[in-house]
Amino acid sequence: MLIPPEQFGIVEKGLYRSDMLHASHFPFIKSLNLKTILILSPEVPTRAVTNFLEENNIKLIHLGLRVWKPNLGWRPVSEELVKDGLEMVLDISNYPILVICTSGIHETGTFIGCLRKLQNWNFSSIIIEYRCYAGNKARYVSEQFIELFDMDLITLPHNLAPWFIEQRKFWQQEEEQEDLTINNQAEEKKN
Repeated sequence: MLIPPEQFGIVEKGLYRSDMLHASHFPFIKSLNLKTILILSPEVPTRAVTNFLEENNIKLIHLGLRVWKPNLGWRPVSEELVKDGLEMVLDISNYPILVICTSGIHETGTFIGCLRKLQNWNFSSIIIEYRCYAGNKARYVSEQFIELFDMDLITLPHNLAPWFIEQRKFWQQEEEQEDLTINNQAEEKKN
C-alpha cells in the first residue's frame, strides 16, 4: 500500500513537498523516482530515512542544517535558506525533487510561498495555498516573510526546470500583449 506523507503535495512537474519521511512512506516515495530531497529544517532525519535514501540513490541536501539561523527576530526562516533552496529547485539537474521540513508547514510553506511569488502568482493565491496546508497552524510572520522576500536575491541557474521556462515565456507574452494594448489605446486617442 502506498502511503504519502501527511503534508504531501505536487508543486510543479517533478517538484513535490511534504513533512518529514517515515518508513511507512518509503514505498510511495520510491514511486516518485526522486533524485533529490531538500530538507529545510535543522532536524536530522532518522537512520531508517538516511538508509532508504542511500539504498535508492537519492541525494540528500540538508540545507536547513547548513544555513539554519536561530533567533531570526520576526523572520520564520533565513533569506539565505530560501534563496539557496529556490536556486536548487529551479535547477533541473536536481529533478525529481522533494522539499521537506519537520512539519511540512512552516519552513516548507514559507519556501513554497516564495517560489509562488517568483512565479508571479497573485499574493492572495499564495496565501490561500499556504493556509490550505497550514490550517490552524498558519503564521502571520510566514505570510509577511513571503510578501517581503526580495526576489532580486535569486540567481537563476543555467539548467532551469522546463515548467519555469514555460511560465517565463507566458509572462513575456502577457507583457507584450499588455504593451500592445496600451500602444493601440494611445493611438486611438491620438486619432
